[in-house]
Amino acid sequence: MPINNKITPIIISLGGSLIAPARGVINAEFLKRFKILIERHINQGERFVIITGGGRLSRTYVEALNKITVVDEEEQDWLGIHATRMNAHLIKTIFKKYAQPRINKNPRTKANLWKHFENGESVMLAAGWRPGWSTDYVATILAERFNSKKIINLSNIIYVYDKDPNKFNDAQKIKNINWTDFRKIVGDKWSPGLNAPFDPIASQLAEKNKVEVAIIGGDDLSNVSKYLNNEKFVGTLIK
Repeated sequence: MPINNKITPIIISLGGSLIAPARGVINAEFLKRFKILIERHINQGERFVIITGGGRLSRTYVEALNKITVVDEEEQDWLGIHATRMNAHLIKTIFKKYAQPRINKNPRTKANLWKHFENGESVMLAAGWRPGWSTDYVATILAERFNSKKIINLSNIIYVYDKDPNKFNDAQKIKNINWTDFRKIVGDKWSPGLNAPFDPIASQLAEKNKVEVAIIGGDDLSNVSKYLNNEKFVGTLIK
């Protein structure tokens, strides 16, 4: 089947916290619902690029390592990257009927990424790239490569807040925010394990490319469909 470049894939940054929310736990119930959601939209003719985070699997390895020896951030980051790749393999297998067999591990590859869809596939999986770069950043690069102007950031976060709601009782949720104001909240630096709604470095690239990011909680996947259908959804829109 020839490549149809007219069908721009939908970019989803799938938080590892949804895949592996706790030590030794894979959230099979969520993944079942996620599969149903994606299949429904595939049947409507849509394509997806799904980038997986590392979740608890990543932190479990790093925590164990730090109990044994002292290592630099790069080594910790590599453990996280391999965790994202394990999660990507899991998601790829769930969507085996639709997915390109190869997981993308380098969003800056010179290869034509449209080849991931040349045999009629509807799903491309991607994972961590290299130390110093988050999977949010990978998602933003892939949005750039596919000329997509929308990213769905699916995680255990429902809204962006003006400050950490775990520390401040008066934190206010935000439904709409521009990149300038969002970056004032998250700052300009990223480090492994950073707890932010969207990576600060990825935010810079998204702002540059005029990409909007929808922050959507994974508990209610119907919100993803609402966003894709340009309907009112529960979450935060950054643009």
